[in-house]
Amino acid sequence: MRVAVFSCKPYDIRTLTNQAKGLEVELSFFESKLCEETTSLVQGYDAVSCFVNDVINSKVLYQLSEQGIKAVVLRCAGYNNVDLDCAKNLGIEVYHVPDYSPTSVAEHALALIMTLNRKTHRAYHRVKEGNFALEGLLGFNLQGKTVGCIGTGRIGQAFCRIMNGFGCQVLCYDIEPNQELMDLGCEYTDLDTLFANSQIISLHCPLNASTHHLINQQTLEKMRDGVMLINTSRGALVHAQDAIQGLYSGKIGYLGLDVYEYEGSLFFEDMSSDIIQDSVFQLLLTFPNVVVTGHQGYFTEEALAHIAQTTLENITSLEEHKDRTGYRLA
Repeated sequence: MRVAVFSCKPYDIRTLTNQAKGLEVELSFFESKLCEETTSLVQGYDAVSCFVNDVINSKVLYQLSEQGIKAVVLRCAGYNNVDLDCAKNLGIEVYHVPDYSPTSVAEHALALIMTLNRKTHRAYHRVKEGNFALEGLLGFNLQGKTVGCIGTGRIGQAFCRIMNGFGCQVLCYDIEPNQELMDLGCEYTDLDTLFANSQIISLHCPLNASTHHLINQQTLEKMRDGVMLINTSRGALVHAQDAIQGLYSGKIGYLGLDVYEYEGSLFFEDMSSDIIQDSVFQLLLTFPNVVVTGHQGYFTEEALAHIAQTTLENITSLEEHKDRTGYRLA
């Protein structure tokens, strides 16, 4: 089985190579993303492995099919960047990593909350400059606050357990309530109630037609003034320009983003010597109550190892014609 691995960084190469030892799998690593312009690289391969910002639309899938690609093996849980219907019609199997370490992303959401609340990002720079004044760094206790969690899959459940441990009242929204969370004291409610009562709202839902721009001008108007909004899921859950207006008006008091709708041309790359050609993103960075990280919520040793292990299992199951419906999407 020959696999072309796209969007590879040194840490991907290390973990995948380590997990592939002893397997009848040949991996070729490409730093470039999979898109229409790079499909020529897959000639002679049996499958491709992709990441969150690779473009796997119908045009790309047709080009892959023409070159004999049998499967698309994702190294992530989300699959909004794949045209699953087209893949199914072409007979291309699609696999993902449904559970790579939910606590990694949940803990990063907490890190954003704590950073925004206690303003540690600003305090760090003050102390480096010899400024030990506390004015402007006032935070609040998390205990007793109401936290809204939208989406209670594996990551959402981990996040709810963490916030429950802080003594927060946790409101949840999901189409399928989780009994274990209810047993912990978490309360499932409708979105309007969650918006109206939560001082902190964290997004842990997939990106699809019903959740695209879930956070917009209309939904922001339903929230408390000064709400803290956290997104570690997919960038397009938040309408960035509406969020900026919410920051200007004070409706959003704190904004923590690990994802961004147009991150595909930015994240995972060193652009420190470049002028970023995205005025909306640049404007977000000017707000003192905004913290943005570059899609690193998943980035822990445990998660990387699990992603590599599951990815290789998906590849070998394809080679051995095993039924892996738990990881197969199409």
